[in-house]
Amino acid sequence: MLISLACFCTSFAVTAAVSKTVRTLNLRKGVGGFETASAPEYAENLDKLLNEGEEVAAGEESTSASAASITYQTYRVKQGDMIGYIADKYDITTDTIISVNNIKSSRLIQVGQYLKIPSMPGIIYTVRKNGETPASIAANYKVDAAQCASVNALSLDSELKAGTSLFVPDAALDWMTRQEINGDLFHRPLHGRYWISSRYGWRDSPFNAAKRTFHGGIDMATGSGTPIYAALDGKVTTTGFNATYGNYVIITHHSGYKTLYGHMSQITCKKGNFVYTNTMIGRVGSTGMSTGPHLHFTVYKNGKSVNPSLVLN
Repeated sequence: MLISLACFCTSFAVTAAVSKTVRTLNLRKGVGGFETASAPEYAENLDKLLNEGEEVAAGEESTSASAASITYQTYRVKQGDMIGYIADKYDITTDTIISVNNIKSSRLIQVGQYLKIPSMPGIIYTVRKNGETPASIAANYKVDAAQCASVNALSLDSELKAGTSLFVPDAALDWMTRQEINGDLFHRPLHGRYWISSRYGWRDSPFNAAKRTFHGGIDMATGSGTPIYAALDGKVTTTGFNATYGNYVIITHHSGYKTLYGHMSQITCKKGNFVYTNTMIGRVGSTGMSTGPHLHFTVYKNGKSVNPSLVLN
């Protein structure tokens, strides 16, 4: 009897100790806040994630009582990562990562950058005009309206104000936006061989060695007379000659884009023509301020030049 009593007491003490340990461990799991052994390289990016209050430690999924709700985790970009690989790892789409993280150019993601990873595929949609509803938005993207409303804790007919953002499950970016972000929007205006003789950005002036100037496009050097093609479908809005670009053509495209082609030896299109990527608009030359035959190619977005290398297929 005494032995049984002693065993019982020992067992009770061990159980109590284990129970206390389990409770302690569970309590320790309740701590919060992102932790890292060193300061993140992309503090601005991380601060944005933290301020939204939806992040958890990398690799840890948050939980939710509702099966239809959306949760997020953070992922830190590693050497060799591509958006497609990351999307496959978490069973979402590249559009999801691009949209949720407001990525403007998929070629510019960097090692150490933090990305938000949602628990389901979809995109962020910003309401364009007052009165849009989860039902109308879902219909536009051809996705499940009930799920769209549930994920955002709204009713199907909730009227939303312009500027409101919501997550649209299973929605995808439109083709043009995807091409733009992935840097595949424009075709190369020279279909033959060429080399980049001057890149976009600051450079020593080829006309004054003591001066640095900003080069607003790229120079594509090749033989004189080489055909030049429109880099994207559009309308020819300007053709002419000036002291800088010599014979030049400007084409206006959709979404605020324009392209300029300079130093041509010959212009083979006219103002008002609608041209396609297989339309020859001129030939390479060395007119204007030029040191040899090449095509100067500039891309403008809403009136400002952008690096052509980021948008050329």
